[in-house]
Amino acid sequence: MPDILVAKGIVKSFPVGKEKLVVLKGASLSVRQGEMIAIRGASGVGKSTFLHILGALDSPDEGSVQVNGVDITRLRDRQRAEFRNSAIGFVFQFYHLLADFNLLENVLFPAKISGKLSGKNKSRLLNKANQLLDLVGLGNRLKHKPGQLSGGEQQGAAIPSALLNQPRIILA
Repeated sequence: MPDILVAKGIVKSFPVGKEKLVVLKGASLSVRQGEMIAIRGASGVGKSTFLHILGALDSPDEGSVQVNGVDITRLRDRQRAEFRNSAIGFVFQFYHLLADFNLLENVLFPAKISGKLSGKNKSRLLNKANQLLDLVGLGNRLKHKPGQLSGGEQQGAAIPSALLNQPRIILA
């Protein structure tokens, strides 16, 4: 199986006053297609920062990240956003649901911003979103807004949202 995700020599720091806090010091990772891995460590060691870089949500100070052979660290902002939307699914720690949208609209949001929620795709994506919400036990909560859902239900909604665009990689 080929490597689907390769990170090499990732360095990331953040300014803290006049100092620089180095969070990642040459982190590397290789993941093969179909492989599931866990990144573990104490609080504050850079796990979320590393995931944000792997998912093209942030850029490293040094190093590279390749997804399916594409060096996402070299992409321009718009290219990176388009790539992220089509190739990477996210299950965020803090839900990231839009308060004014109901559950179904939140799940469909990644498809909407990519322009895929129109024409022939619309009915297919609506059906798929409904099926995915049923699979996680939320098929009866489609019209509920995030404030009307429990924390577990909000977290559960992140899974169908991450899977809707059929990404090659899921980061959770």
